[in-house]
Amino acid sequence: MTEYLVIDRLDDLIDASRRLGDGHGPVAVDVERASGFRYSQRAYLIQVYRRGAGVFLFDPPPIGDFSSLQAAIGDTEWVLHAASQDLPSLRELGLEPASMFDTELAARLLGHDRVGLGAVVEDTLGITLAKAHSASDWSTRPLPQSWLEYAALDVEHLIDVRDALVAELEEQGKTEFAAEEFQAVLEREPKPPRDEPWRRLSGLHMVRGRKALAVARSLWTAREDYARSQDVAPGRLVPDRALVAAVLADPKSKQELAAIKEFTGRASRTQLDRWWAAFEEGRTTTDLPLERATGGDSLPPPRAWPDRNPEADARLKAARPAVEQLAETLHMPTENLLTPDLLRRVAWAPPVPLTAASVGEALLALGARPWQIAQTSQVIVDAFVDSVQEPATAPETAS
Repeated sequence: MTEYLVIDRLDDLIDASRRLGDGHGPVAVDVERASGFRYSQRAYLIQVYRRGAGVFLFDPPPIGDFSSLQAAIGDTEWVLHAASQDLPSLRELGLEPASMFDTELAARLLGHDRVGLGAVVEDTLGITLAKAHSASDWSTRPLPQSWLEYAALDVEHLIDVRDALVAELEEQGKTEFAAEEFQAVLEREPKPPRDEPWRRLSGLHMVRGRKALAVARSLWTAREDYARSQDVAPGRLVPDRALVAAVLADPKSKQELAAIKEFTGRASRTQLDRWWAAFEEGRTTTDLPLERATGGDSLPPPRAWPDRNPEADARLKAARPAVEQLAETLHMPTENLLTPDLLRRVAWAPPVPLTAASVGEALLALGARPWQIAQTSQVIVDAFVDSVQEPATAPETAS
């Protein structure tokens, strides 16, 4: 078995960057994080491969400065798999591609049944990759050799996969589709923080009453603050179900809280003072949350449309199968042709006058790509027109 070395010194990074700069063709890049173990989404290993240079494994925390790597490969096409997951961690280190090819997104546009990295490698190259360490704690040091081999293989085949997918895209006439999608991923702004992120607490639907919700919010916030300070995934400190169980039990003292058997987690007792302080804060606050979240610009759920907006309901019910049929014809998932949210928004409030151009402008404003608009705008207009029901003619009354 090949022994892989991890570069963890700046001088060695600079040397590796020079060698990567002397390579040729696109650069394969992958990131390993410690999701589920750490609070942050920082990179704990970066793998880079380029033909003529080889594979390099970098340990980001001790290196710190990646400017020499960015200078060496920043203007080269990067090949990533599921780039939207890796780009935020890379950008934290000042690593940013000028252009990129996303093998997962390309596989989706091509209609591949399986789009995980191992599946795409197997489907395009006939090579089977073991995925035994995909959910490992990559903040572990030292990293075992078996993990490093797995990490290296993630990029060693990525350029060959890219070349195979490029040929497939050309054959299906989807080269421009892919180019627009890749650019959209690069230009996508980070999602703004949620107004009330604590409402994502699993099991919160069992909590009733604004005062109880205030306690749940306070507990969630206390756990979040502690998890951030310790760089530990919140659920590893106290699971969601344990927080909800504590709220439902409604303890009257710290001792009663400690006695709740469902209140589990490695920090459930060691940080008992913290959790009880959160209970007291939640119970005494005058800033009580609403029973239900205010949805901002969110639309009502489609099941409510027949009563809330029957015309929009008819438009959506006519357009959705038409778009699904088009996606099937193009051999791609419907959500890659046009996301359901965009179709719902245009169905809820269609432009006036209703034309392919006006629907296209509305979709563009919502973030659709030009290729999506070109494929779907007329289909949507036709479906909306078909949804208009002519009033039934009343039978003549016999004289």
